[in-house]
Amino acid sequence: MFKRFLISLFGGLSLQHAAFAADPVILVFGDSLSAGYGIAANQAWPSLLGQQLVQQGKKYRVVNASVSGETTAGGLTRFLATLKQHQPKWVILALGANDGLRGLPIATMQNNLAEMIRQSQASGAKVHLIGMQMPPNYGAAYTQQFAAVYPALAKQYRTSLTPFLLAPIIQQNNYFQADQFHPTAAAQPLLLKAILQDLKL
Repeated sequence: MFKRFLISLFGGLSLQHAAFAADPVILVFGDSLSAGYGIAANQAWPSLLGQQLVQQGKKYRVVNASVSGETTAGGLTRFLATLKQHQPKWVILALGANDGLRGLPIATMQNNLAEMIRQSQASGAKVHLIGMQMPPNYGAAYTQQFAAVYPALAKQYRTSLTPFLLAPIIQQNNYFQADQFHPTAAAQPLLLKAILQDLKL
C-alpha cells in the first residue's frame, strides 16, 4: 500500500515537472538593466513578466539569462550555448547599453546583435529586440548612430522592437537608483508595460 502511494506520488510529481519543462520558454538575454541590478531578482521586469503570464494563464516559462556588465561581444560568446540549453520559443534580446557606455564601435555592436538574431531565428525562435539610447554627451553622431542600430536590425530581420527600454522613466529621476542609470524596483512594472505594448505573445 505504502509503496503504491509513493509510486503514485512521485509519478505525479514527475508528470508535473515534465509539463512545466514542456512549457515554451521566453529567454531574456540582456545586461544589468534586465538582470535586476540593485534590486531583488523577483522585482526585475523579466520576473514580473513570468508572474504576469502565470496570472493570465499563458503557458510560458521565463528564463532570465541576463548578466550585469555584459557587452554584445560577451553575450555572443555564450549565446549559442544558452540557446541550445533552453531552446526558447521567444528570445528577448536586450544588449548594447554597455557597448555604448564604453564607446565601443557601433558597427561591431550591430554585427554582434545581428549574429544573435540570426542564431535565434535559425533555431526556430522568434526575436523581440529591446533598444537603448546614449546620453548626448557622447556626441551627436555617436548617439544618433547608436539609436539607429535597433530599428535597422528590427527591419532587416523582421523582429518586433521596443526602441528604448528606459523611455517610460527617462524623465523621472525618482525611478532611478543613486547611480542615475539603473531603474528602481518601482520602475520595473513601467518597463514591462512598455515592452508588452510591442511584444505580442
